[in-house]
Amino acid sequence: MLSDIEIAQATKPRHISEIAEKAGVPQEYLEMYGTNKAKVDYNLLKDQEHTPGKLVLVTAINPTPAGEGKTTVSVALADGMRCIGKNAMLALREPSLGPVFGMKGGATGGGYAQVVPMESINLHFTGDLHAITAANNLLCAMVDNHIQQGNALGIDPRRVCFRHCLDVNDRQLRHIVQGLGGTQNGTPREDGFDITAASEVMATFCLASDLKDLKARLGRIVVARTYQGAPVTAGEVGAAGAMTALLRDAFSPNLIQTIGHTPCLMHGGPFANIAHGCNSVAATRLALRMSDYTVTEAGFGADLGAEKFLDIKCRMNGLWPNAIVLVATVRALKHHGGAAKGTYAQPNPEALKAGMANLLSHVKNIRQVWQTPVVVALNRFATDTAEELDLVAAQLAEQGVACAPCNGWAEGGKGTTELAKLVCEAADANPAPVPSYTYPDEVPLKDKIRAVATRIYHAAEVSFAPQALKDLAQLEADGYASCPVCIAKTQYSMSDDASRLGAPEGYTLTIRSARLSAGAGFVVAFAGSIIAMPGLPKVPAALGIDVDEQGEITGLF
Repeated sequence: MLSDIEIAQATKPRHISEIAEKAGVPQEYLEMYGTNKAKVDYNLLKDQEHTPGKLVLVTAINPTPAGEGKTTVSVALADGMRCIGKNAMLALREPSLGPVFGMKGGATGGGYAQVVPMESINLHFTGDLHAITAANNLLCAMVDNHIQQGNALGIDPRRVCFRHCLDVNDRQLRHIVQGLGGTQNGTPREDGFDITAASEVMATFCLASDLKDLKARLGRIVVARTYQGAPVTAGEVGAAGAMTALLRDAFSPNLIQTIGHTPCLMHGGPFANIAHGCNSVAATRLALRMSDYTVTEAGFGADLGAEKFLDIKCRMNGLWPNAIVLVATVRALKHHGGAAKGTYAQPNPEALKAGMANLLSHVKNIRQVWQTPVVVALNRFATDTAEELDLVAAQLAEQGVACAPCNGWAEGGKGTTELAKLVCEAADANPAPVPSYTYPDEVPLKDKIRAVATRIYHAAEVSFAPQALKDLAQLEADGYASCPVCIAKTQYSMSDDASRLGAPEGYTLTIRSARLSAGAGFVVAFAGSIIAMPGLPKVPAALGIDVDEQGEITGLF
């Protein structure tokens, strides 16, 4: 059996100008990056009017070691829509080098449901993440230089809150001391690094509607406080213009293709367990302009990615999906039902039945809280039995939920035509979706957190640690009470405890701290032990990645 990278390397992609023509992108808006990828000038959005197509959000049950394949399903679904004659397009997130070299792997799909060129996308691609990293660290440098060069704003070095970032996992950089070695080397202070995908600049970049909006958002980033306690912004430090210059080229979405030659805009990649987990607004809007159906995805399970997509991205930009696809696998459901790792391929109807609680809990949220049509995609593995698939389908049928298998990994778009038909029917039946947010804008930050915790995570109550209460009170005093909340928690459970599988209820969710992401426009509330700079696992994926003397890369997945 061929590996994902071998399948991708055996694919002969079409010239990207041909894909652009298929997508309806005029040549003057296309900037080539070789023959198989290009940037599409975001100005196409305002230069040419077009009725937006329908938006389909792909989300999933809580992720497990067994695998769910959300990106694989997204790619296969768009290909499947093309197979049944629909004008479909993808809008996906860019991979981060942290997962690529760490534990999770790349983000280009799998099998015959991939976007290509796989190696380029998973590594440097068009340099977007490097530009975001540079813009972030330029701001850090300008803050420290301001302090060094007279500190006209009266920044308290002890209260600098904006951190450096790096697009690799490196736990050694979580908490550091900088500026040692005398006055010529700056002012000593504590600092740290976040991974680029968790940075405020990444979130800001992805939520900006155009360069003007991006510059304004960057200028609002709070970098520190003065000795008197007043917030200091990037705009006050004078960094917003230069940061925007670094991000100008990166802001145009990237055009690539699937193995089935479906156009895809891949752009931006904030983590969903820390940030809001969606691709850029610019790419989503551009894809909606160029297609009748845009398939996009949000990170991790629906409790994180989908909630943030709807309550943050859609709220800020007037979007709402016409339909939502919820991805599950028999293997993952067994995991949620208590099956031990390594036994997922073995028949286990009791574990499967128990694990259905996680799937049904997400279905309930989508239908009752967000009031949006949902279709379940059962991403198939070769070890799945007909009896297991029938069991899942029967339980969903009892709830009146449409369900279809996804054989995209093995068959590409041809393996998802049934799913594609169901999703298109669901989207067509909801042509003018009405947003149904988890909470309103005007309630206090604590009430917004409680709403997500009780309505989406199904907690009984929320406990706020003293630091969290202090942080939230300060943010409301500073005028940020109207912001949406972005809860940072484990992706492996609907609760804040990764060991609570299935559909936990009646527990207490603990919020330990909160911080402002003013550029993005939301408040991050930290639940559990979530950290913004992951570490490498004991056996990182990097150990298996290599390149031969002909320059061919192996080991990416």
